[in-house]
Amino acid sequence: MTGRGFKTTQCEVAMKRRTFIGAASAASAAAAGWSCASASPVVNATPEAPSVTDGGMLAGKTLDKLREEHRYWLFDDYLSFHDRFCVDREFGGFTTSLDRDGTKINTNKNAWFEGRGIWVMSYLYNSVRNDPDYVNVARMSVDFIMKHNPLGPELLPSQFTREGEPLTGPAQIFYGDMFVANGLQEFSQASGEDQYWDMAKRIILKCLDIYDHRPNYGNLPKTETSPEVVSPRKLGHWFVLLRSTTQMLEKRDDPELKAINDRAVEAVMDYHYNPAYDLINENINHDMSRIQSDHGQLVFGHAPETLWMVLFEALRRKDKALFNRAADLLRRHIEVMWDDVYGGLMLGITHVDKSVWNTGKALWLQEEILIGTMCVIEHTGAQWAKDWFSKMYTYVLEKFPLRQYGHPLWILYADRFVTYREHTSRLGNFHHPRQLMINMNALDRMIERGGKVSGHFG
Repeated sequence: MTGRGFKTTQCEVAMKRRTFIGAASAASAAAAGWSCASASPVVNATPEAPSVTDGGMLAGKTLDKLREEHRYWLFDDYLSFHDRFCVDREFGGFTTSLDRDGTKINTNKNAWFEGRGIWVMSYLYNSVRNDPDYVNVARMSVDFIMKHNPLGPELLPSQFTREGEPLTGPAQIFYGDMFVANGLQEFSQASGEDQYWDMAKRIILKCLDIYDHRPNYGNLPKTETSPEVVSPRKLGHWFVLLRSTTQMLEKRDDPELKAINDRAVEAVMDYHYNPAYDLINENINHDMSRIQSDHGQLVFGHAPETLWMVLFEALRRKDKALFNRAADLLRRHIEVMWDDVYGGLMLGITHVDKSVWNTGKALWLQEEILIGTMCVIEHTGAQWAKDWFSKMYTYVLEKFPLRQYGHPLWILYADRFVTYREHTSRLGNFHHPRQLMINMNALDRMIERGGKVSGHFG
């Protein structure tokens, strides 16, 4: 998928899934207020409960034990490897083309991973541990990327040498710039330098203008079964706009960013959402209409990822109705995309009506579910969220940590069975530490409340 910039096994198979009987039956079930994936109503499916645990336990463990496990995987496992092999203290930035033992595949740097790394180190300082070295590491990456003028009219190059020479021309899609903007807005708080928040806003406005007006932006190619789709709207674009603006609005009110935030929420929940099968499509037409070819059939892992970001935005707004709707849709996507045979969430449904699946297992997708269900647990105590968090957490700890194979870190991408491979070519420097930090902070709050739900909505 171009929206992620990664290789998958693309193990796409036609599967008979109990959750898909066809669009007509799905629509009728939805109209009746029932999920096609379960025997429980989707309307008001997130009732509040008094506790975030069941008898003091979540995923079979106390909150203190869960918190300690998150601390271990973040500090003792991930950050120790990251500091030793990924951080470039000579030229600044992050070297992410690494094998399992830290051997460098190459020393090139990537705009995506610079922006992501800036965010991780800044958030680590702001929200987890006030170690000034985290700010120093983030600043070195900021200095590295600012040499290439992300405030200019063009998008940043995708790749750089270790020293910072561009290896490509401007990128074709805006993810690199958006990740840099997200990093800068978080760095503004860590450094106490407000100009970086202002820079982040300018980059976001540039990216949105390109997304709206650049001819042939992100075209979906012509295939044997589908015509070309010119300048489609992509779910992966809306969620980076949404998440960045949510965080920026938490720091400072801004009418322009609020308008972008509102637009992103509406795009996700009203336009990419497909009532025919109660799922969120990855692609729609530029005018926000539904694509009538096979290109319009994709439901990707971005959908449940986006939904936790809608949950967080609903918390910022104190919009309980939006929170509940996002929670219900998150549950729906988990139940549909869960692999009943081998566990975990599959990467996506390539064609909903034909039931064609991409059965690869990506760590980032599993961890998005951990963030989303943890959020629902903290603020409602809903039993379904506790059950799914427990199921996913158990699965992830069984399958993905490389400690069982004698290595640090976790498997990043895998086939349906999460088959171990001796070598890899990339360190994931974003989704994994993000999940550990966000959920560790949630656990801290839950422990502080004595296991009671937050009462955020009154």
